[in-house]
Amino acid sequence: MNSNGNLTLIGPFTQLISLSKLPLKGALRDEELEIIENAGIIYEDDTIVEIDKFDILKSKFSNAITEEHYLTNSSIAFPGFVDAHTHICFAGSRANDFAMRNAGKSYLEIARSGGGIWDTVQKTRQATIEELVSLSSDRLMKQVRNGITTCEIKSGYGLSVKEELKMLQVIDQLKQDSPIDIVSTCLAAHIFPKDYSGTISDYLEEISRGLFPIIKAQNLANRIDAFIEEEAFSKSVIRPYFEQAKSYGFDITVHADQFSCSGSEVAIEHGALSADHLEASGQKEILALANSDIIPMALPGASIGIGCDYTPARKLLDAGASLAIASDWNPGSAPMGDLITQASVLATFEKLSTAEVLAGITFRAAAALNLHDRGRIVKGQKADLTCFEVSDYREVLYHQGQLKPNLVIASGKLVYGPK
Repeated sequence: MNSNGNLTLIGPFTQLISLSKLPLKGALRDEELEIIENAGIIYEDDTIVEIDKFDILKSKFSNAITEEHYLTNSSIAFPGFVDAHTHICFAGSRANDFAMRNAGKSYLEIARSGGGIWDTVQKTRQATIEELVSLSSDRLMKQVRNGITTCEIKSGYGLSVKEELKMLQVIDQLKQDSPIDIVSTCLAAHIFPKDYSGTISDYLEEISRGLFPIIKAQNLANRIDAFIEEEAFSKSVIRPYFEQAKSYGFDITVHADQFSCSGSEVAIEHGALSADHLEASGQKEILALANSDIIPMALPGASIGIGCDYTPARKLLDAGASLAIASDWNPGSAPMGDLITQASVLATFEKLSTAEVLAGITFRAAAALNLHDRGRIVKGQKADLTCFEVSDYREVLYHQGQLKPNLVIASGKLVYGPK
């Protein structure tokens, strides 16, 4: 839509939802939303220069505008959506797991019988880099069509130095070719690999000594994640691993409190950016998270896929915590991969305001990735926009994911919609 050094004007938007001045933590009311009617946006390259009434901007910048994108139909502008927790780099299907769960088997029973994460590990190991790039690219384009302009992608289906490196190289290639921003996370501590001959501590030490230096040297990721759970890693065994990660300067994030409570404690102990899942969190964990700087992250797709309770989002917000919402798109517990559908369903069950949902998939989700240059439509932020052809912003959640964006702009470039 524009080239380097050019000023672009886009609008008029029937409503522009800036999310300006909303806090990072705590409950939000819809009355706190800044809604600008008949709005326009001026941006230069990938950065927002100014927002105001469309006619005012057109007059003020009349001699400087080099490109104008005029909208003839009703349109709503949101900041680009941020999906801060996905596992979309994988091969294979886990339809059998889904069928077994619906027939009454638990997530842990399926894992113990040879299904679950280990099944995906084997299929992902068998796939070539080219195959994984192709599969992941297709999923990434679905994200773009759903209005995602920043997408986190985890490794975690390699579970060896060699195979985790392969996954991270795939994600790095996706970064180079993707129309949207990708944040890479190393999840080598996903589960303990069934084919590893040593102890859990041996495995974690091998990963930290063998993989961390390569990741850092090749700039393949700046985030280390771990699954703290009975079938994965305990809070005691993960401590040296996270300490080693922090010594390299990695950010920490944690799969926490999905089936039992201890992961949120680990997240707090190690100063994690986010604690993700939290379906099992009780009042003790909720208050501890609210009193920390950690961003709790709800993953409603996993609750839908497994059939378990939702993250106690309402209680977290009312206690003063932040709340990000992500899709957890993965082949096992969350195969849907539709952030707006999941966020809309979570809002219904947890009684979240539209403002809380929008914050959870924009600037609060970005902060969980340690990104503070996006998630709001304000001067100086990235020109990331997700637009819908409706006249009322509330229509988007009302349609529960069936209403799709008609226009997506990432870093000032049109990545989806009419040219």
